[in-house]
Amino acid sequence: MTDPKLIGVGMHKTGTKSLAQALRILGYRVAGPFGVDDPDIESHALAKALPLLREVDAVQDNPWPLLYRQIDELFPGSKFVLTVRHPDDWIDSVVRHFGGKSTPMRTWIYGVGDPLGNEDRYLDIYNKHNHELDEYFAGRSDHYLRINFSNGQGWPELCTFLDRTAPQVAFPHENPRVSRRVDHRVRRRFRMVVSRG
Repeated sequence: MTDPKLIGVGMHKTGTKSLAQALRILGYRVAGPFGVDDPDIESHALAKALPLLREVDAVQDNPWPLLYRQIDELFPGSKFVLTVRHPDDWIDSVVRHFGGKSTPMRTWIYGVGDPLGNEDRYLDIYNKHNHELDEYFAGRSDHYLRINFSNGQGWPELCTFLDRTAPQVAFPHENPRVSRRVDHRVRRRFRMVVSRG
């Protein structure tokens, strides 16, 4: 029997680093992303993930969100945390951090490695992923939490889900950024027009 794990299944740039730090504060041993630049990551992600899972209590960031079904089957009783943020804020962050660069990991996830000029595709995959998780874990609230740190959620929601006492420290925000949702649709269209030249 394999011990249950805590699996962060939110896409990158949704508060995954904040989740990792919060879990460490609560005493979890946490592993992060791996295989970002591995050209064969799609074919052997699970094989590489399993040894890591046996050494830690929790994981987050890519490729973990893509492996939730297999982990749910192989590690019965595990808990899954979907970190989310407003889609406009999410895509702005993704383009700001990764635009102009491609990786095998993002190619696997989105079908194209560079988010710049592919914002709509990235948003479609992001929204689809979140919806699929909500459907997959429907009726399993003991094992699934959807949480949005940028909306002020934090210790109360996370610690209730984990049956832990909330620590007397501020919830960690590892990459804080004030939302500037003036009109992201206009900015996104402008970027797409510019990228088309």
